[in-house]
Amino acid sequence: MQLEERLLSFYGDDFTGSTDAMEALTLSGLRTILFLEPPTKELLDEKFTDVACIGVAGISRTMSPEQMETDLKPILKQIQELGASINHYKICSTFDSSPTVGNIGRVLEMILDINHTQAFVPIIAGATPLQRYTVFGNHFARVDSKTFRLDEHPVMSRHPITPMQEANLIKHLSKQTSYPVDLVDVLSMDDHFTELEATVERIVTKQKPKGLLFDMLTSNHLTKIGKFIYEESKEKPLFVIGSSGVEYALTNYWSSMQDLKKQEANVDKINKTEKEQILVVSGSCSPITSEQIKHALDNGFTGLKVSPVKLIDPKTGSSYFNDLMKTVTELINAGENVIVYSALGSDDSSIEETREYLQSIGAEPTSSGQLLGEQFGKLIKKTVENTSLNRIVIAGGDTSSYATQEMGIYALEMIRSVAPGAPLCKSYSNTQRFDGVEIALKGGQLGQVDYFSKVHLGSNVTV
Repeated sequence: MQLEERLLSFYGDDFTGSTDAMEALTLSGLRTILFLEPPTKELLDEKFTDVACIGVAGISRTMSPEQMETDLKPILKQIQELGASINHYKICSTFDSSPTVGNIGRVLEMILDINHTQAFVPIIAGATPLQRYTVFGNHFARVDSKTFRLDEHPVMSRHPITPMQEANLIKHLSKQTSYPVDLVDVLSMDDHFTELEATVERIVTKQKPKGLLFDMLTSNHLTKIGKFIYEESKEKPLFVIGSSGVEYALTNYWSSMQDLKKQEANVDKINKTEKEQILVVSGSCSPITSEQIKHALDNGFTGLKVSPVKLIDPKTGSSYFNDLMKTVTELINAGENVIVYSALGSDDSSIEETREYLQSIGAEPTSSGQLLGEQFGKLIKKTVENTSLNRIVIAGGDTSSYATQEMGIYALEMIRSVAPGAPLCKSYSNTQRFDGVEIALKGGQLGQVDYFSKVHLGSNVTV
């Protein structure tokens, strides 16, 4: 295998998860570009000939099954046509999904419909570098010093759109698809690789699953999964469903191969950032983001708490937005680091107020991320146009997905590791003012308490 090959293409079901996957690849020396739409061959040939991996940042985590069929399926076909031997449908490492929103089971069905030569789809939820583990089919995630089963996780069990109330991922998927899903358990993952292959062959032959979930508890399991995926893809293209554990697994295995040398030049290009004024916008309801906001406010940031209802209600939205825009612009021009946020944690009264408002106008509760994200994106765009601001953070998976699309950029590339899964990136745009603007997209459950200060300082050193 030579580096001139395109090794991997992936589609991320939200923007923050997409930058997570890009980071895993970039830190292994594989230049990776994350596009907002599937790139054309002409664009790749003109500007990105040396790119080893290609990602497409999506919004399918907020889609209904019907929207997936209409909007996602054509993109998955385009991903496959990019020519990589491995194609990855990238999900959150906390498996966010439900039968009606972000249905992973429906994606399983679409993949097998698109890729007729594939008998089953490997499913990898674990990501040991992010402290996400799957054991006997049950999923766990670590917060600070404690590891929680998914249905007891302080953030994900209370997610406003897809609360995770089932830790057994096979049971969870059974509510999303009639396709059978089986398990390669942690005991089999401890076996020698040839025995592991035999176990998979036996399960596939006897049980005939359409999806095959792999347990993951250790870094050794991670590398074995990487080897398995790579070996499966050698004869024909392979589609995989999973977290960024897929990228970590593959890069762990690839880095051990004699003929795949790390591209040190690419690694040397990152982590050169310096202190820079920033604007943070947050639509996250996560308690983790709440603590990060409080830390930033205690360390010199200026906070502006907004009313989501006033911002998205057509009756008040225009004047409220203009007043907010004026205040943010004045603060940025005065040299302040600014945080605009809609909630402080999952108990914030604004969450229920927004839900009640959406219900009153006949809108789905799931539309809150889109409505708020679009307004935040317009706020960022106008702030950049009207000031010298060059560094931005967007917190919240759904918020990031919709806000980024408002900014007139077409791709992102990692430039600084800040916290696992939430790097600082530079943007690519056909508009000169936005080309090179630095953006960090942070999922609600990611980053240490001083995350915003680290981005401001251009550092990954604890503040």
